[in-house]
Amino acid sequence: MTAEDLGVGDYPLARKRPERVRGARGKRLEDLTLDSVLSGESDIEDTRITRQALMDQAQIARAAGRTMLAANFERAAEMTAIPQDIVMEIYELLRPGRAREAAPLLEWAERLRRDHGAEAMAGFLEEAAEVYQRRGLFTFRY
Repeated sequence: MTAEDLGVGDYPLARKRPERVRGARGKRLEDLTLDSVLSGESDIEDTRITRQALMDQAQIARAAGRTMLAANFERAAEMTAIPQDIVMEIYELLRPGRAREAAPLLEWAERLRRDHGAEAMAGFLEEAAEVYQRRGLFTFRY
């Protein structure tokens, strides 16, 4: 897919720019049919969102002036390369009252940056650690 500018008029991508929408194995949206699933030609991997789709959504959100939404899409794009078990472990730590201190969040930030090149997610975890500290959310509850 080419790196072209997308704008608000391209939303929703699946309807306005379906040629840009592909699953994790590169399958086009139009190729995902009930028949392809029943025949085994398509499976769950073909429905997983891709980094590119999320970056496209971020570009559209930014064009619409929704910078925070764009940042969320960009972090989500990074997460497509992170194994699911790691995503779930971090998710659990981010729930208020689950971590006793900032250290686990900061350690995960470093690991994400080092092992997955997930700079935006690392920054998010560092910011979360700071906010949780300031708001007293490190009181372990469970």
